[in-house]
Amino acid sequence: MLIIDSPSNDAYFNIASEEYLLNKYPDQEIFLLYINAPSIIVGRFQNTLAEINLEYVSKNNIKVVRRMSGGGAVYHDLGNLNFSFHAPSEVDDFLDFSKFTQPVVDLLNGLGVQAKLEGRNDLVVDGKKFSGNAKLARNGKVIQHGTILLNSEMSVLSEALKINPLKFKDKAVKSVRARVTNLIEYLPEKTTVDSFKKLLVDQILKENKDASIHQLLPEEMEGIKKLASEKYSTWKWNFGVSPSYDFNKAIKVSAGFIELHLDVKRGIIQNIKIFGDFFASKPIEELEEKLLGEKHETDHIHQILSWANLTDYFGNVTVDEVIDLFR
Repeated sequence: MLIIDSPSNDAYFNIASEEYLLNKYPDQEIFLLYINAPSIIVGRFQNTLAEINLEYVSKNNIKVVRRMSGGGAVYHDLGNLNFSFHAPSEVDDFLDFSKFTQPVVDLLNGLGVQAKLEGRNDLVVDGKKFSGNAKLARNGKVIQHGTILLNSEMSVLSEALKINPLKFKDKAVKSVRARVTNLIEYLPEKTTVDSFKKLLVDQILKENKDASIHQLLPEEMEGIKKLASEKYSTWKWNFGVSPSYDFNKAIKVSAGFIELHLDVKRGIIQNIKIFGDFFASKPIEELEEKLLGEKHETDHIHQILSWANLTDYFGNVTVDEVIDLFR
């Protein structure tokens, strides 16, 4: 087993590293650890916009990254340690999450924390979740990865994942919000994310006699960066591959009431209808036509609307007011 501690806090890099290492070491067991700067990691089959508070996420420069595995959306920050096991699929029961969560449970139990696996894929203490886990099988291997909330900003977590369920109508799997807690409240005084990470590495070394520390090689770093640039940092992957959905929102501005309805497929606006009690000198269908076939992405729509004289369509409004319709 190779134990790899990522040198990066970039979520694009770290999520890309899972796919890169899967392909680079097809026959090798791997234990990967990484810590991300503020980011939201969404499941492979989720509608990204239906999982995040886009306005809050954009304002606070929180990265949004889609991972390879299914499951729900999670918030990462520097108080959150993430682990990832890669193993041959023949040595793993895909529906059993206990094998690769057990080292975490063993470590915590040894520190006096009564942690346990509960339900299908959650680690809990005092009935509150501190770790969610997800799995995927590919190329004869299985990857199981999980989060460990140690000292995460809970208020940011709550706001970043707070969405309006009335905006979206789709069949994508939705995240189930559970009561969560930081482990720092249960761990010995002066425990940090880094010190806990070291303890977890020691636990893995103790339980796996063939394990060794592997530093990412320069060519591996470059390969991961390339994959992050070409896939994991792109709008197409993180938003565009979302399942089809209907999007609805209404706002009240000085010009009147404006209501938006969108049909979106693979991130592209297929149908659009704008209603309201505003007064317009030009038919609203002209504006609808400009947006048809465009990406449902705020910055992109902002560029389009900046070239239009919105007063002709809505009366006295600003671009920023109309943009709020699309968030």
